[in-house]
Amino acid sequence: MGKKEEIAEIFYNIASILEIQNVQWKPAAYRKAARSLESLGEDIEDIYKEKGIKGLEEIPGIGERLAKKISEYIETGRIKEWEKLKKTLPSGFYEILKIPGMGVKKAYVLYKKLGIKNIKDLEKAVRSHKISKSGIFGFKEKTEENILQGLEFLKKTGKEERKLLSQVLPLAQQLREQILGIKGARKADIAGSLRRMKETIRDVDMLVCCEEKLISNIARLPVVGRVTAKGSTRASIVTKQGLQVDIRVVPEESYGSALQYFTGSKEHSIHLRKICIKKGLKLSEYGLFRGKKRIAGETEQEIYKALGLQYPEPELREDRGEIELAMKNKLPKILGYNEVLGDLHVHTNASDGNNTLQELAQYAKVLGRKYLAICDHGGEHLPITNALSVKELERQIKIIDKFNSKSEIFILKGAEVDILANGSLSLPDSILKKLDIVMASVHSGFKFPEEKMTFRVLKAMDNPYISVLGHPTGRIIHEREPYKINLEKIFEKARERQIALEINAFPNRLDLNDTNVKLALDHKCKFAIGTDSHVKEHLSYLVYGIAVARRGWATANDVLNAWPKEKLLKWLRR
Repeated sequence: MGKKEEIAEIFYNIASILEIQNVQWKPAAYRKAARSLESLGEDIEDIYKEKGIKGLEEIPGIGERLAKKISEYIETGRIKEWEKLKKTLPSGFYEILKIPGMGVKKAYVLYKKLGIKNIKDLEKAVRSHKISKSGIFGFKEKTEENILQGLEFLKKTGKEERKLLSQVLPLAQQLREQILGIKGARKADIAGSLRRMKETIRDVDMLVCCEEKLISNIARLPVVGRVTAKGSTRASIVTKQGLQVDIRVVPEESYGSALQYFTGSKEHSIHLRKICIKKGLKLSEYGLFRGKKRIAGETEQEIYKALGLQYPEPELREDRGEIELAMKNKLPKILGYNEVLGDLHVHTNASDGNNTLQELAQYAKVLGRKYLAICDHGGEHLPITNALSVKELERQIKIIDKFNSKSEIFILKGAEVDILANGSLSLPDSILKKLDIVMASVHSGFKFPEEKMTFRVLKAMDNPYISVLGHPTGRIIHEREPYKINLEKIFEKARERQIALEINAFPNRLDLNDTNVKLALDHKCKFAIGTDSHVKEHLSYLVYGIAVARRGWATANDVLNAWPKEKLLKWLRR
């Protein structure tokens, strides 16, 4: 965990304690700041060293007071306010908060009423039914069942120690660039599950073609925290942010075969080797051989060509049918990283975002986007901060129309509406019909039985104004399992009603995931990739949604925001 992640966790914990103490507005400010730190693309220490307190204040959601706390942590490794606050509760309390569905107030009641101070106490209380027998209002057998599921989920995800793709990719790319900056480095490539863009990563494989002495120079790179092993052709390092990286020096004539070998997946590689055996060939990290003669190995493309296969993009290499299609030269041309033209799920500060419409549009333009869909939360009396009322949404529509009359980047008028428990929507049709895009999402009732949840969503999808079903399974990686829902029925309805399915690109959602994208494609569904941005920097998360689409075999024709604006609007207004 790097400094920015450590500070973000502290800010989240401070917010939790202040919430218990019924302090107003401060918890929201700390959480907002924590989210900004998590999405920050730069190293927080580098910003402070270069610009000082003023540089920290430039981070969205960070004012002078919070900037001073960040500088205090960078300078001393402590925040006095946090040291004081955390003494008010047992240390194990904060571990309890990591359990999915365990809110601050619920954990505090268990601590005050039953003396539950840590996860061990909690598990013991659940298994002995101490909680349901306590008579505390709202704590029943179902509560214990949910807590137990959360405990099992926490154990599983904690054991895996896998990091989000978004936490790993920027660091690995930074390391690669620094390696290529060393004299004598000719090539450097990321391999392994990171090259295949899996949603979570344990560690990173990096291949380098260079002079042998470069290994010694790698240890001195700015991103490197410590070296755990080093030889003439291999090194293992840990970055300053705690990422494990294995670096291998590979000769040029074997570079392609090594890249193919270390990219995987294991299942894909095993399938390839079976093909090699049938052809009397041998494939290894050193090359493709017939007897002792190397017939390919310098590039991946020549390896696959020598085997009579169409080249599969790394994201496809999971042995899910890609080799069979490659044999027939029928692999799809999957969505390119530069083919997506806009973002179809963005929040402004009119609801719970940090930035204005103008700030988001300006940042999107810098990133090369052609259009954005503003989908602020809509509906009165929702458990979401600042959800827009009908009048407020009507006012926003006028603001967007005025903006579009003189802007280079086009803004789609939209809203993210809640799918309520009975399947109705949080906004009336009278306002929905005035929007370019309507995204309907589930934000509550995650514990509904499968039949009830499926009915709820299917009923909502009958609304004639819905364009996109938002984050269709509700999962949050490492935090919340997908809710129970019959996706086959959802996909059938989406195709029938011409409703696109969101690939939510926010790094801890990636929802739909790759396997569900592939399943939805079999049902001939369309997709909309959205970053769910609440801070302008989140707009760069689009790459993670594109990666999911590619891993799910989606093409540019399958993804709405790979279409020109005119074609997109025509489909939305169908």
